[in-house]
Amino acid sequence: MTFQSMNAELLPTHTKALFAAAVHRAAALLRAGEVVALPTETVYGLAANALDATAVAKIYEIKGRPAHNPIIVHVADTALAQRCAAVWPPVADSLAHTFWPGPLTLVLPRAKIIPDLVTAGGETVGVRWPSHPFMQAVIGECGFPLAAPSANPSNQISPTNAGHVLQHLARKIPLVVDGGQSQVGIESTVLDLTAQPPRVLRPGMISEEALVAVIGECGPHRALHGAETGSSEALRSPGLLEKHYSPKAKLLLLHWRNNTDLRRQLSNHNSSSDRTHIIAHTHIPAATDFAGVSVIPHDAEAFARALYAELHRCDAAGAELIVVEALPATAAWRAIADRLHRAAASTPKSAIRPTP
Repeated sequence: MTFQSMNAELLPTHTKALFAAAVHRAAALLRAGEVVALPTETVYGLAANALDATAVAKIYEIKGRPAHNPIIVHVADTALAQRCAAVWPPVADSLAHTFWPGPLTLVLPRAKIIPDLVTAGGETVGVRWPSHPFMQAVIGECGFPLAAPSANPSNQISPTNAGHVLQHLARKIPLVVDGGQSQVGIESTVLDLTAQPPRVLRPGMISEEALVAVIGECGPHRALHGAETGSSEALRSPGLLEKHYSPKAKLLLLHWRNNTDLRRQLSNHNSSSDRTHIIAHTHIPAATDFAGVSVIPHDAEAFARALYAELHRCDAAGAELIVVEALPATAAWRAIADRLHRAAASTPKSAIRPTP
């Protein structure tokens, strides 16, 4: 693939006519085996025909994605979801009825029509019905499911608007559709229905507690080990690599009481204050002490919606160190904590301090 020859077309969707034109253009490219960037309510996805192995291979090449990391398949109704799975248990119906369309991915035994590349050679497939109207419209016009990981280079920060996609992939894909800012802001919850009881593989904004209310019980969320830290063995879900969602800058999660306490802790790190950016929610440091200080509301949904955009902004501003105020240790913040700990995975664990 010759990336240098491409220059992504950017299509808006803010009127009915523009929306319809963008759907038609995106569907035509997808039917032709191309890869395009589309909006979803979680993050922007890099989409291809999930039933076309050659098209899916382009996703891996464009992202630099590890071959053992599977891709979620996106559908626009439960009938299409059932075509992607060899088995559709009653619990899948209950979950789909409650949470779809929305940010929940169900891991099921794969159907024969799903290529090996989508599942990274594994015997299961993750399936999701997104709630974003544009993604639904494109899948409906295409008539086939879409394989769509986040539209960014592998392991880097996921994009939550079209500008993020263009920054990294403008010369690698023919089309980016601007569907506005992603309203969830982090990736979907992934629930493995092949385990007994079902087990959350990746936390998201649909909480384990909400799932238990529907299905009765969930198996324990398992810590990373073995294949999930980067071996060649296929994973059962994306989002399980130890280092993921990472900015270019070093990222730290810290708890501080005041400016003095924060500066004392940062004195242990080799980074100048004029290259240090702070993302806070409760204890707001003086803006004059650092290159940048951002405040995200002390609300899990608002924080998730804004987080990746803030990390992108810090990188664009040339941050050397990004310090994020440690999160509350409650269920509502579990998915955000998961993303931040993976983003900070290159940081020594001794430097990551939980909220007391």
